[in-house]
Amino acid sequence: MDSFQGCTTLAGLAPLHARERPTSVALRFGDRTTTYAELDAHSNQVARALAAQGLRQGDRVAYLGKNSDHYFELMFGCAKANMIFVPVNWRLAGPELSGILGDADPRILFAGPGFEAAAAALDIPGLVARLPMAGATGYAAWRDAQSADPVNTPVDPADTALILYTSGTTGLPKGVELTHANMIALLASYTGSGVTGMGPGERCIVCLPPYHVAGTGVGLMGLATGSSITVLEEVNVAQIIETIVRDRISSLLLVPAVILMVTQHCEANPVVDLSSVRNLAYGASPIAEDVLTRAMRVFANARFCQVYGSTEGSAIATFLPPADHDPARGKLRSCGKVHAGTELRIADADGTAVPTGQVGEIVLRGPGVMKGYWRNPDATRATFFPDGWMRTGDAAYLDAEGFVYIYDRVKDMIVSGAENVYPAEVENAIFGHPAVADVAVIGVPDPRWGEAVKAIVVPKAGMAPNAEEIIGYARERIAGYKLPKSVDFVDALPRNPTGKVLRRELREPYWRGQTRRVG
Repeated sequence: MDSFQGCTTLAGLAPLHARERPTSVALRFGDRTTTYAELDAHSNQVARALAAQGLRQGDRVAYLGKNSDHYFELMFGCAKANMIFVPVNWRLAGPELSGILGDADPRILFAGPGFEAAAAALDIPGLVARLPMAGATGYAAWRDAQSADPVNTPVDPADTALILYTSGTTGLPKGVELTHANMIALLASYTGSGVTGMGPGERCIVCLPPYHVAGTGVGLMGLATGSSITVLEEVNVAQIIETIVRDRISSLLLVPAVILMVTQHCEANPVVDLSSVRNLAYGASPIAEDVLTRAMRVFANARFCQVYGSTEGSAIATFLPPADHDPARGKLRSCGKVHAGTELRIADADGTAVPTGQVGEIVLRGPGVMKGYWRNPDATRATFFPDGWMRTGDAAYLDAEGFVYIYDRVKDMIVSGAENVYPAEVENAIFGHPAVADVAVIGVPDPRWGEAVKAIVVPKAGMAPNAEEIIGYARERIAGYKLPKSVDFVDALPRNPTGKVLRRELREPYWRGQTRRVG
């Protein structure tokens, strides 16, 4: 997977389609449309504007905001300038943003509408500019002050294109360095397998957040294949359905929680016409079989394809193709088989492959595997076995046909509505409450979100906090999606002899009777 349509880096994609389909619509956002010729020209202007700002190759360019057509101009502009694009989770609290941006060390920060004040409040040494995306003196004026002539900055496939931050189990989140070669491998893997059905003439939606590999990835796949992308600012079920009907959307990539919400809406409103959707890919968290079969009835014309991957693996691991969505195949609980060109095995703690049917950790090796964690060699070393296999933290098993079945997580991560939540981070936000003696956080089954965050609290002697107090205290310290949905109170937490909380023991009563231990 050395190239995609002759491109070895992201810098070549916009010029390719500007030559082949200059007047075709690349992006729709609200009342704005951008053709492929305009996308190429605008990203040239971005590259020149970044250089005029004094930035050099390898500098970081951060973006704090929701989805926008301009986000993709920035991404391609950074690629052409050989700078590193860093989209930041807009849902985070101020201290969390400070930690991430302090680690990324950007030279320029773009602030989307509504995030100007948050960006202004951040103390970021080395920053040369904070630019609003909106307004007369914002992004468009900054961009348009530059020539649209092509730029010729040398870009190596091994250079870092993106840093996407993952939630951290302890301390700061980790920045995943994804190279141009990683992203080209993503494009080649997904289009080669026919997962997305994207291509010239196809119409797609981007609604997943840009700081997710899925949000950036689906937009990149659409633009790399010459599709027309409608960008929605964020996930809004009514707007997604309205856009499908209005724009005759043909391809979608959604997370299971959104599929459930769309399905419920359409079941209650059966006159909604979703017949234009011919390809529906889903991933980022497991899907309940009941939700999947209901969705297949609602999207009756669509070919369904499940995808499994991780940010560290450029979202490349396995896929379950449409043919295996026939319930008679008995594979709906599987996340499919490995992509061509990527190696996958189920391993024990030493990295050795375990027998078929035995649960172990999914490990990967291939062109999508990250360069490493940004400025974090210790975490990088801990994630890789010496022979180059990357640990995913997901426990699974293989069946006799080579299909992968996710069973549990090696790590304690909770996936709630496709958002990653780490217990230690939530526990740290709760521990300072004056009535809390001890706390553990786990994920429990939730019919809407797959998993919900639950806090199990040991009150201090003589004190009786309630759930609302605990959640309110945490709300001041962490993002809303990380907050516990419920709080239980106990006399003591189960711990092993070294003092480690036995999370599996805490989880057991809630997951008993479930066929798998993830949502």
